[in-house]
Amino acid sequence: MRYVNQDMDNNSIGKRIRNAREKLKLTREEFSELIGLSSFYVGQLERGERQMSLNTLIKISSHLHVSTDYLIYGDKDNYVEKSRILILLNRCSKKQLSFIENIIQLVLSYSNDKV
Repeated sequence: MRYVNQDMDNNSIGKRIRNAREKLKLTREEFSELIGLSSFYVGQLERGERQMSLNTLIKISSHLHVSTDYLIYGDKDNYVEKSRILILLNRCSKKQLSFIENIIQLVLSYSNDKV
């Protein structure tokens, strides 16, 4: 975690929220209903007109499957790749998710031994 001594850029944060929402193919109304906020308020956030509380930031990042760091600072650390993977994972059954989890654990244990 890092600390940057500067004002929050609400416009950039709003653009990242909108881009992440659109990447998930959610309308503003669908997303607003999903997170329990008004569509008007979400629109204000996306346009950079409002600053959100920490609880709202966490709720938004969780439902968009992005980190709070990405929303605040715009870090691209594997964002596109992780986003595509999360979209695919959301389409999986519980049985498929369990299988995928086992594969990931196996790959990580193998790569940790070799690194």
